Amino acid sequence: MVSAFLSRCPSPCTPTRDLNLVSDITNMARLHPKLKDALNVLPADQPLHLLTRHSVRELASNGFADYRLPLTEEGVRMAEAWGQELGRPVTAFYSSPVGRCIDTAIALRKGGLHAGIIAHELPIEKCSELVEPGCYVEDINTVGPAFFKMGAVGFINHHLSEEMMGLLTPLAGQQKLIRYLQARDPAQGELAIHVTHDTILMAFVASLLGLKQVTESDWPWMMEGLWLWLDASHINWIWRGEQGRLALGYY
Repeated sequence: MVSAFLSRCPSPCTPTRDLNLVSDITNMARLHPKLKDALNVLPADQPLHLLTRHSVRELASNGFADYRLPLTEEGVRMAEAWGQELGRPVTAFYSSPVGRCIDTAIALRKGGLHAGIIAHELPIEKCSELVEPGCYVEDINTVGPAFFKMGAVGFINHHLSEEMMGLLTPLAGQQKLIRYLQARDPAQGELAIHVTHDTILMAFVASLLGLKQVTESDWPWMMEGLWLWLDASHINWIWRGEQGRLALGYY
């Protein structure tokens, strides 16, 4: 969630803990097995969003992911392959300004063009809501040191259970991201893709599911995404094969 802290550091010191060194390392070469399954149950007549983590990047040597870490060749290939399988017209790409997210969007676009589900080379819009600071984080100088101390999972669990200066609450962050999606709804039957980071995706998923604690097994895989669609009164989603629905009355 606080990974853009790097831009304010003199060396590679962004505080996003590299969980891939532990639990995800065997999963990095493949999509989460539940991700493709959703293609068979997504509504055909709704404007759809895919809020996704970037593809496979280089491992961090010190256990904390640097925003300058690029995608691996394997990561580029995986994103290109996934871009060919999305199954419906893609009409918009949005991305964190971080290089590996932009490169993920470029690779997805290339795959979609090859498969004919993208009509032309769509622009990739860089969005501050898909990076930190900019999404949940309002004061990086307050939040960054806490993230360093707690690590990613500990920080998200603190975020879900206690308020922190400089950080939006889970509900406020959820509302912000829903407003962001509402403003970018594609046409019915079309798909908009949003490439972000693991901590933002995890915080949003946890808030939608009403979780107060997460574990490393809950953590988003590389290239894993949350399928979303909005109707007049609800936000609907599919995450790891499970469907959810939340009223939008307070928006």
